[in-house]
Amino acid sequence: MASTARTDSLDLIFSDVAAWNSLRTPNDSGSTNLVDADLAGANLAGANLAGADLTGADLSGADLTDASLEGANLTSVELVGADLARADLSGVIAHDANLTGAYLTRACLRDADLTLAYLTSTFLGYADLAGADLSGAYMTGAYLGDADLTGAILISAYLGKANLTGANIVKAVLDGADLTNATMPDGTSVD
Repeated sequence: MASTARTDSLDLIFSDVAAWNSLRTPNDSGSTNLVDADLAGANLAGANLAGADLTGADLSGADLTDASLEGANLTSVELVGADLARADLSGVIAHDANLTGAYLTRACLRDADLTLAYLTSTFLGYADLAGADLSGAYMTGAYLGDADLTGAILISAYLGKANLTGANIVKAVLDGADLTNATMPDGTSVD
């Protein structure tokens, strides 16, 4: 029975995001099980996935523009090349998530847990990463122009060749971070 309900949920979100959203209630937080779901390439623009458990799901190339993923579990999720422009990912748990090449312009990742996440060549221009934990994250070549990293934790993060031009790094913790060839907020380069 649970398998049928899960299949129905996947069919609905693939075919009609508006209908999916209309069925979600504030009490759904944490009750939506999309563990290991194959949503690669799906058009989920504006989808309400707040609090959903997407552990191990494949959302590579998915369109999640303006989607709500607040408080979702994105542990080990694949978001390679996904479009998350203006998405709300505040408070997500995304340990070991792969966001390589993802587009997160103006996304809200406030207080997100992105420890050991892969953000290589990810576009995070104007993103809100205030208070986010990016400890050990792989951010080589990431674009963080004008991003808000106020109070973000970047302990032992790999930021080689990352572009932080105009980013706010006030109170950010950069202990042990690798900034080799990164462009700092003031436009200077680290050797």
